[in-house]
Amino acid sequence: MVLSKAVSESDASLHSTFASRYVRTCLPRFKMPDNSIPKEAAYQIINDELMLDGNPRLNLASFVTTWMEPECDKLIMSSINKNYVDMDEYPVTTELQNRCVNMIAHLFNAPLGETETAVGVGTVGSSEAIMLAGLAFKRRWQNKMREQGKPFDKPNIVTGANVQVCWEKFARYFEVELKEVKLRDDYYVMDPEKAVEMVDENTICVAAILGSTLNGEFEDVKRLNDLLVEKNAETGWDTPIHVDAASGGFIAPFIYPELEWDFRLPLVKSINVSGHKYGLVYAGIGWVIWRNKEDLPDELIFHINYLGADQPTFTLNFSKGSSQIIAQYYQLIRLGFEGYKSIMENCQENAMVLKEGLEKTGRFNIISKDNGVPLVAFSLKDHSEHTEFEISDMLRRFGWIVPAYTMPPDAQHVTVLRVVVREDFSRTLADRLVVDISKVLHELDTLPARLSAKKTVSEENGMSVAAVDAEHEVTRKITDAWRKFVLDKKKTQGVC
Repeated sequence: MVLSKAVSESDASLHSTFASRYVRTCLPRFKMPDNSIPKEAAYQIINDELMLDGNPRLNLASFVTTWMEPECDKLIMSSINKNYVDMDEYPVTTELQNRCVNMIAHLFNAPLGETETAVGVGTVGSSEAIMLAGLAFKRRWQNKMREQGKPFDKPNIVTGANVQVCWEKFARYFEVELKEVKLRDDYYVMDPEKAVEMVDENTICVAAILGSTLNGEFEDVKRLNDLLVEKNAETGWDTPIHVDAASGGFIAPFIYPELEWDFRLPLVKSINVSGHKYGLVYAGIGWVIWRNKEDLPDELIFHINYLGADQPTFTLNFSKGSSQIIAQYYQLIRLGFEGYKSIMENCQENAMVLKEGLEKTGRFNIISKDNGVPLVAFSLKDHSEHTEFEISDMLRRFGWIVPAYTMPPDAQHVTVLRVVVREDFSRTLADRLVVDISKVLHELDTLPARLSAKKTVSEENGMSVAAVDAEHEVTRKITDAWRKFVLDKKKTQGVC
């Protein structure tokens, strides 16, 4: 005999969220609701809203990894509830971090003995890594100046104007003067000669970028090192170098092994790298490695024992997840040197395919270099009717997120589009992007030229050509001012 049960209206609503009252009621956005809702409804409401986000795989603005193997995803989820700072409770996780630090240090040619361990730490990204490295430089400089009986209240750091916003944050947060080498046409990275000219007795370090965010170009760290060696010998100073290898640190060792940029150069004292970029891990992991123990002052390291044992710590935050550290170790042992090399070569080849496709349109100048981070930065040859910002906006209709931006001083008159080629950006997608860019160009070409049309109408209405030109100049200035406001706003919200 089959027993049946009448289903009440309230029970039935739980079987289909879209048949329930929860999709007919607006939830409060900025205040906690008074009552609970079913887990299915909460999930569906949030999931539906998240559909309005862009597709991470098509986000070509970001250097950050957007795909990992399912096996690594499993490891991440199995360790998502582990707090890394509990080293005594999770000793294996701590051991995995130490292994990663040593693997990366060897990759960067740190001068380690057979039994010597590397000095470094995992961070939440290159921003924290740069803050820690900068603090070490500042403290070493302060200690030296104090010993010599000299003022130590006006430290400065020399960088190019192309540095990521985290360097500006470091300078502002920790009261260090930021000396920027301005860019110029066709030279969009720091000039080593000009950088060394700006160095003085109060310079705590010179920061070189291995992979500019703007065009992917590697700065000439070896040339910088050689010039600084000469200046230090002349002045008696010992100005060091930090290499910001956030993007290029996991690229250069594999496809440019002969390039000298790392600890092979004597003045390079610390290097940061983003594991969540070409280290091939999801967002939330960076690394900073020091040349040796003397380059990290002991007074910056804290020791705690209230978690069960004496634990040294040198971080800006305290608690953080273990998942990304475990994911980095997975990638290092899973791929090995061979795997990383193959992936970086594929990225570089796909970038060249994209570059060649853009060149064939005859509409763009290529700003990026063939050697460097696998990306393509390009600008319009003709700006008389359309802009890079219009192309960027219209590409979103196809799902592509391609940023448009102006260069820093003194090249701010140059506007650029940039496509970052990551591991999951295949040749098929590269070909498809070129097709969609061609479609956008065609659509823009078929639109009435707004300024020309406006000029024609104005002349028909009796306005002089000079008056029209003056109006255009006012419009251009307003547009430039608004664009600068938007870009400055974005810069303060930058993510490394």
